[in-house]
Amino acid sequence: MKQTFGTIAVKTTMLIIAGLLLFAPFLFQDIRALEVAARICIFIVLVASYDLLIGYTGIVSFAHTMFFGFGAYGAAIALKQMGPGWDAVALGTLAGVLASMVVATVIGLISLRVKAIFFAMITLATASVALVLASQLSQITGGEDGITYRAPGIFKTATKLMVDDDGKIVRWFGVKLNGKLAAYYFVFATSLTLFLVLLRITVSPLGTVLKAIRENEMRAEAMGYRVVAYRTFVFCLAAVMASLAGSVYAVWLKYTGPDTALAFHIMIDILLMVVIGGMGTMWGAVVGAVLMVMAQYYLRDLMGAASEALHGIPLLPELLAPDRWLLWLGIIFVLLVYFFPKGIVGTLMLKGVRT
Repeated sequence: MKQTFGTIAVKTTMLIIAGLLLFAPFLFQDIRALEVAARICIFIVLVASYDLLIGYTGIVSFAHTMFFGFGAYGAAIALKQMGPGWDAVALGTLAGVLASMVVATVIGLISLRVKAIFFAMITLATASVALVLASQLSQITGGEDGITYRAPGIFKTATKLMVDDDGKIVRWFGVKLNGKLAAYYFVFATSLTLFLVLLRITVSPLGTVLKAIRENEMRAEAMGYRVVAYRTFVFCLAAVMASLAGSVYAVWLKYTGPDTALAFHIMIDILLMVVIGGMGTMWGAVVGAVLMVMAQYYLRDLMGAASEALHGIPLLPELLAPDRWLLWLGIIFVLLVYFFPKGIVGTLMLKGVRT
């Protein structure tokens, strides 16, 4: 099949994003930019795992943030109680994964037999309970204040990965080879691995079955597939991936609280990223995460600069005031949905299959 502009554009964009994330510490040498790059890596996995549910299987869940929180709190509590060691990271990650698997299995077996809207409401209620518990069990979770802890020693900013003959830290292209750099590449490597696993699943026979269930559940059942078992399995798989992403984020951030791991606005962000990128396309998770995270961090600054540049022109500076960034984010989202009804990647890929 001949590749057209849409397909080539998607592949080129993926290569550019991968290159920018890979060399982010050397291309953007400030703390904020590194934080943005790390957050993009984490949310690519989080959004891709949710797309496995809503895009490939047709399962609408509002509990994905809960599983992300299980992983984050698992690693955070272990690091707080056991100290900054890899044994704490491993144990906390395992605890978060087990908690996610158990809760996801219970929700799946009980709820996936009901209609989609009722299942969505059940997951929303479960996620709300988890948020309340995290806020109230302050002796374990730190309550509303969250937990602050130390990451493994190799990730400390003062850690010297390489030193010269004088004992000073080595710089590559002006970047110190310290623990912060190691922490970023830990996030990048683990996120890339998890994303590739999800990508492989979508092109495997399992992915084909999930698409069949999404398109026609009754026909898939008639063909001999145990739909409830497949839906429960993929729900657990997505929960585990979200939990692993949460643990990685906890190690990077060195802080875990309700606002960073369990808040409902994170679930809204995930939904927006899926819609912007395109449901049922793993590459859409990449585009959606990049655009949304960049907008959250930089749209206000861009609006502030535009407002100052247009000073003296009636009305425009007020419309572009930084405090109105959410309004413009909403307008941009509406325009993206209008011009890219199947998401940016989804729409481009549809054009790409036409020869």
